[in-house]
Amino acid sequence: MKVLKVLLIIFLLCMLAGVGGAVWVYNWAARDLPGFKNITDYNPPLVTTVYAKDNQVLGYFYKEKRFLVTLDQMSPWLPKAFLASEDASFYEHDGVDMTAIARAFVANLRAGHTRQGGSTITQQIIKRLLLTSEKSYKRKLKEAILAFRLENYLTKEEILTIYLNHIFLGAHSYGVEAASRTYFAKHSNELTIAQAAMLAGLPQAPTRYNPYRNMRDARKRQEYVLGQMRSLGWITPEQYQEAMDEEIELKSMPDPSWTTGAYYLEEVRRWLISEYGEDATYNGGLTVTTPCDLKHQMAAEKSVKRGLIDSAKRRGWTGPIGSFTPADMPGILEEGPQDTEEIMDKTRLMKAFVTKVVAEKALVNFGAFKGEIPIKAMWWVREPNIKKSHEDVPDPRDARKVLKKGDVVWVTVAEAPKQEGGIWTLDLEREPSVEGALVSITPDTGEVVALVGGFAFEKSQFNRATQAKRQPGSAFKPIVYSTALDNGFTPSTMVLDAPIVYANDAEGKLWRPQNFEGTFEGPVMLRTALVKSKNLCTIRVAQKIGIRKIIERAKVMGLDTDFPHDLSVSLGSAVVTLMNLCEAYTAFPRGGSYVKPRTVLSVKSAWGEDLYTSAPEISDAISPQTAFILSSLMKQVVQNGTGWRARVLKRPVAGKTGTSNNEQDAWYMGFSPYLLTGVYVGFDELTPMGKWETGSRAASPLWVNYRKVVENDYPYEDFTEPPGIVMVRVDGITGKLASPSSTKEFFLPFKVGSEPTEMSRSGSSGSNSDGPVSDDDLFKQTF
Repeated sequence: MKVLKVLLIIFLLCMLAGVGGAVWVYNWAARDLPGFKNITDYNPPLVTTVYAKDNQVLGYFYKEKRFLVTLDQMSPWLPKAFLASEDASFYEHDGVDMTAIARAFVANLRAGHTRQGGSTITQQIIKRLLLTSEKSYKRKLKEAILAFRLENYLTKEEILTIYLNHIFLGAHSYGVEAASRTYFAKHSNELTIAQAAMLAGLPQAPTRYNPYRNMRDARKRQEYVLGQMRSLGWITPEQYQEAMDEEIELKSMPDPSWTTGAYYLEEVRRWLISEYGEDATYNGGLTVTTPCDLKHQMAAEKSVKRGLIDSAKRRGWTGPIGSFTPADMPGILEEGPQDTEEIMDKTRLMKAFVTKVVAEKALVNFGAFKGEIPIKAMWWVREPNIKKSHEDVPDPRDARKVLKKGDVVWVTVAEAPKQEGGIWTLDLEREPSVEGALVSITPDTGEVVALVGGFAFEKSQFNRATQAKRQPGSAFKPIVYSTALDNGFTPSTMVLDAPIVYANDAEGKLWRPQNFEGTFEGPVMLRTALVKSKNLCTIRVAQKIGIRKIIERAKVMGLDTDFPHDLSVSLGSAVVTLMNLCEAYTAFPRGGSYVKPRTVLSVKSAWGEDLYTSAPEISDAISPQTAFILSSLMKQVVQNGTGWRARVLKRPVAGKTGTSNNEQDAWYMGFSPYLLTGVYVGFDELTPMGKWETGSRAASPLWVNYRKVVENDYPYEDFTEPPGIVMVRVDGITGKLASPSSTKEFFLPFKVGSEPTEMSRSGSSGSNSDGPVSDDDLFKQTF
């Protein structure tokens, strides 16, 4: 009896020691536990998705490629496959599975090394989100304690959702949605049993079981998962066999980022960072909608690329890319096209290896094809000289003076062979160093449907549409003339086109402005001064109304820059961005008010909360009558002036070219009631582009080629005439009412009460006596 008492006491002491030890171990492990409740506000790094129009993806921003999905947004086989692979008793345990731990202990003891683990999915979440990967008993105890607490705080479904979204699955993919896109080009709700099982096999060793790298081991792991699912009764034997027999086809969902619309995407990225910071932009899982229309965007990019290539060619030949030996040819040809897909794209420059040259052509290999460059395709080859255009130099007549065997040159396809395997006819090309930009806006909403900031985003991320400030030249004149119309001038007011000299006493210099073409026409109507872009007329108008009023008008129309307080401002000497000039121009098709351009329409959080919604920002600028008159006059710029290339659209289109001094910058601003598009071309450094590289020649072709693609998507529409306008037929020589003897007539809009009232007499010249410029004024304008 005494022995039993002693044994009982010893047992009780051992029990107390055991409990005390357990309490001590628990407190030792739990004393510096991290808080687990922040897991309940699950906020992992997520991909920010930027959408173009019609829910097409423009691109992604991320540091970890992870897309958040809920269980009901996944294939039902996905959670089952992962549970079968990682934690079959997930719904039975409280965060720690002692049976699994014991099983893993025995298996590892037999193997002599760590062969399998006993961690539950809940423990894996704790390890990944709260603890380090340190291998120690203390870390395992912490993991178990936190797992138990988490199980009593979240539902099983919430825990499983976090796990399936957070787990790393190889190939830069985090979570099942990203992995589904990476391995099968599918969304997670589209996966088959076989595909779900292959993903579920990845967590144990994402690199080793990556099917792109090691399909054999990935299949073995997949078979294990399928076997587990069958033994658990989660799939039938028939489903198991069908999954085993399914051929796995690996295919990654294409990532459109930084391809079409790269400059647009970069503009959105910069805006997001300025508004929400880098962390939210790259990790916040934001959903961003933009008005970018991918049809417009692709057309704009092709137009800019081709236009800049053509511009570069007009400056002459800078020689081949290089000269090589036949041994170098295989490596060069590998860079070229291997099939005919997109080979006819005139914006795709391809390297060609010259194999033979005769007088009339050069024979080349490019990619997997053979071609020839006829001498007529070398029309532009000449020594570069900015003082001469290609028309001033005879075309080359002997290809041997241009190319030699071993040269590598840029080409595009001019004509496909008549039979398969035949010789392709090619155009000789050169890569441009000149840059350009295009912005296209819907004037009613300010939505930017296309934005191009340069020739190639991969070569330069500098956005010439929004970051480059350059002189708009004559593209600024509509702002000057809008001011004139509100200060006594009318479309028929006579203005003197004659030489003029201004003395700058402060600097001791003389300023002798010139018309671009170097000729003078004497008295001309304001309408003609704008249509023919007469610099001397514009300066006289500016002098009459005052520089201060012009600058005020420019600011009222939204132009944000520093304006020089001299007459040069009337010729566009103040630097502006293309985007800002487009903003100002929206006042014309909008009937007087301008609208701020919008590249972001809305931003939502990862959980669908509205963070930002944009609305058109509209500001009154000029009267509807002034806007209509200017639009009408700029329609005549297209019909009778420097914007003539836009006539090919056969639609009511208004436009204005612009060229800065020495042909350094070329612009074309063109619009219809439904779409406004601006184009800029020039070198990044202030360098002349060469003779005749004007807004008409260098910029307007880019505008036209873009608009030809998209124009028929809009109904035919002319500018709406507002109240307070009267249309009058005037004599083109005198600016007075046209008479039966008038030899030149124009049908022009006037503000009611400002129209001419005096009839023109045959052979007379001068001005409408009712206007602000009299014959005496014209005489004074000479000096």
